[in-house]
Amino acid sequence: MGNQLDQFSLGYESQQIGNSLIIHADCFEWLNRVPKNSIHAIVTDPPYGVKEYDFDQLEKRANSNGGIWRIPPSFDGSLRSPLPRFTALTRKERISLKRFFVDWARAVMYCLMPGGHVLLASNSYLAQLVFTALIDGELEYRGTLVRLVRTLRGGDRPKNAESEFSDVCSMPRGCYEPWGIFRKPLPKGMKVSDCLKQYQTGGLRRKQDGTPFEDVINSVRTPRREREIANHPSLKPQSFLRQVVYAALPLGTGIVVDPFMGSGSTVAAAKAIGYSCIGVERYSDYFQSAQTAIPRLAGIGASDSQLHLSLA
Repeated sequence: MGNQLDQFSLGYESQQIGNSLIIHADCFEWLNRVPKNSIHAIVTDPPYGVKEYDFDQLEKRANSNGGIWRIPPSFDGSLRSPLPRFTALTRKERISLKRFFVDWARAVMYCLMPGGHVLLASNSYLAQLVFTALIDGELEYRGTLVRLVRTLRGGDRPKNAESEFSDVCSMPRGCYEPWGIFRKPLPKGMKVSDCLKQYQTGGLRRKQDGTPFEDVINSVRTPRREREIANHPSLKPQSFLRQVVYAALPLGTGIVVDPFMGSGSTVAAAKAIGYSCIGVERYSDYFQSAQTAIPRLAGIGASDSQLHLSLA
């Protein structure tokens, strides 16, 4: 697998971890340089184009100097992680965000194999905008995966009028996270079975017990031990990610890519189930931390009841 992955490093700073590869690069630049039709699936939680993840906002947060972040109160004696205020986006920024994802989808269309799937995390506030942009970028919408989890967003009383309107919440309390499921269209006249034979793509992998992959997954918030390993504000739990990554390769073979790697949780999920994954990250601090976080996250056990598959 090492030789197979060498073609994807393209001279960027990179590090091989088991049968996976992490690369320090901007994903747009990297996606436009990799060979055409060379990637089997994408699983990612994209922050790019969202104001909270601009360099200036990250710097403010790191220096405890504000930024577009909402700091929630303590809970059960522990401080909760800062949460991005997606509602802070202006109309101009929303237009820019949509344009970003249209362009990103077109880059993905180039390097993704026909029938290859994209599973992409979003949130209830931005999902419509982001999913529409990906469709405009010519990806085929295949449904929404609902991660059932009580988030810490929404449910707040009107700001600076909490007492006056004590029976009102400005937005519903978040109880799910939508993940868009997309596919690069099959070549004209090709059936899923044909695509599976030629490209090893076209569908989603069933669970190991033979039952179909489902579009609702009960989840937990990311456990503290995982957050202590990987310091990233939108870290997803391994118990959830391993199910999603497992489904992404219908025959269990090929390459999964996370173009917005962050601290490497998707790569770790792939490593835990024996898949090959490429993670791309433009922020140097996250790229560096991923080198140590990935093996530690991959080593965390998860019960069969959470994963619905055996990792033995």
